[in-house]
Amino acid sequence: MSLMNSKTVRVQLDEASYEALRLQVLRRDGWRCQSCGSLSNLEVHHQRFRSQSGQDSEQNLITLCTQCHAAEHR
Repeated sequence: MSLMNSKTVRVQLDEASYEALRLQVLRRDGWRCQSCGSLSNLEVHHQRFRSQSGQDSEQNLITLCTQCHAAEHR
């Protein structure tokens, strides 16, 4: 019997579906940066990067302002 490694298939949404998910995450987070509380210059951040098999899913996304988002990538 051969054992197979089970890998999680990474799903990257199409542009329209991702935009809908992005808006859902912004609403969920109250249109506020989850790090500093800012209400402006908001972006949605993958907590586990796509390059590290992070999913385009609500559980993997968080709202950050541009400054906090940049700090996450440093």
